Amino acid sequence: KIEFKGAESKDPLSYRYYDASKVVLGKPMKEWLRFSICFWHTMVGGGGQDPFGAKTLQRPWEDGLEENPMKLAKKRIDVFFCLLQTLGVEYYAFHDFDVAPEGATIEESQKNLKEITEYLLEKQTSTGIKLLWATQNLFSHPRYMNGGMTNPEVDIFCYAATQIKDVMDMNAKLGGLNHVFWGGREGYQSLLNTNIKQECSHMAQMYKMAIQYGKSKGYTAQFLLEPKPREPTKHQYDYDAQTTMAFLAEYGLLGDFKLNIEPNHTTLAGHELEHDIVVSSAYGMLGSIDSNTGDTMLGWDTDQFPMDVMKTTAIMSVVLEQEGGLAPGGLNFDCKVRRESVDPLDLVLGHIGAMDTYAHGLLCAAKMKQDGEMARMVSLRYDSWNSTDIGTKIEAGEATLEDCEAHAKGLVGGEQPKLTSGKQELYEMVRNRYL
Repeated sequence: KIEFKGAESKDPLSYRYYDASKVVLGKPMKEWLRFSICFWHTMVGGGGQDPFGAKTLQRPWEDGLEENPMKLAKKRIDVFFCLLQTLGVEYYAFHDFDVAPEGATIEESQKNLKEITEYLLEKQTSTGIKLLWATQNLFSHPRYMNGGMTNPEVDIFCYAATQIKDVMDMNAKLGGLNHVFWGGREGYQSLLNTNIKQECSHMAQMYKMAIQYGKSKGYTAQFLLEPKPREPTKHQYDYDAQTTMAFLAEYGLLGDFKLNIEPNHTTLAGHELEHDIVVSSAYGMLGSIDSNTGDTMLGWDTDQFPMDVMKTTAIMSVVLEQEGGLAPGGLNFDCKVRRESVDPLDLVLGHIGAMDTYAHGLLCAAKMKQDGEMARMVSLRYDSWNSTDIGTKIEAGEATLEDCEAHAKGLVGGEQPKLTSGKQELYEMVRNRYL
């Protein structure tokens, strides 16, 4: 098992900052971070294959099992839980047909899912590891080339609904804390052949049916939507946090969902890496984080391990302000090793580095919060809203345009409002003191 050895350690198979039981602002570090590892990139994920080349990753536990999908699935689960225990990670996440082989029919797929559910339950019981969330893969199979929930064919919509139902049953049996919907193909490639309103309405109806089914079964998992602007579609309907919240509001679903934010998706939308986390948290909608990063020099979702302390500090600063932190969500490493990182050990090293980077970010964010200097600076910047009658009146919703006009005309000497520096450079300097 990987051990904490302190910041001076040069042993790559050790934690320098992640000390699971260390109390930070009244809570053990592991409870603030709630680390989880995804099954798909870690155990399946194409083996390093890309559009320009074949598989490269060495996975000796798969040798000789290619012709027996169920044995291969169980072997991958064995190795996966060994990895979780080695790293001291208490949560995991999966797509349905990552962990179980998809059958030729619905009935065969359901049989496989039930068998794998029992196998996962045995693993959870023997290790104490818990399921952070489950989700359904409505994007890989050719039937979903035009989407699952937004497909123009009702037969495929119903197939997707069946898959969602099966994952809900699976998640419930495994005690999953959340249920994620990621609409990778819920969007369009061309507006010429697309009825956007109808497709979005169908997607909303699918969510309403899931809510209804959940209530009938006593389903307790928190529903989460995961925004992404594009890839594999040209445009995805859940473009970013604000777009997704607007969709939920339009269809009366705000009270039933929160968001699962993936920072790499956020940068693909043209925002700062932490933007969607800040926005969703500000509106009480941040439910969980797929903690990865991307390469801004590339135009696709690279799903890299987060290694930038400045960015993890920014993210953990948001988490520390949430009552209860991220629970029942967590920091799920939706990350994959690079195609050139072919050794199985690279899986371990990638997660150690990412966990340490988030732990370091947590410590920096906690010190920043304790000192309160940044918070005081931001508060002072908006002080006019609290120190003037017109400011408090506007914020209370009691002001009129005429009130604002009277205030503007009443400025001393009829002068223009003064310019106040935003002092971005000072904020950046203060931030850097904590890194």
